Amino acid sequence: MKKRKFKFAPLSGAYMAVSILGILISLLYVLKENSDWGITFTFLFGIMFVASMVSMTVADPDEFVELEKKKK
Repeated sequence: MKKRKFKFAPLSGAYMAVSILGILISLLYVLKENSDWGITFTFLFGIMFVASMVSMTVADPDEFVELEKKKK
């Protein structure tokens, strides 16, 4: 069986900004009102932040450009 290389999707900078903003809002406002939802949202936005960091360090931006050209 061949070993396949996993391809990471290049994510935009806005994705990272939304994840950081979501973590801050979840920790500062939502957690005070409802701890269950605050923890859940913080965890969700934390996963989004980790995904954006992996994408920033591993993904190949040239593949993203090729995918965009194929769509047109």
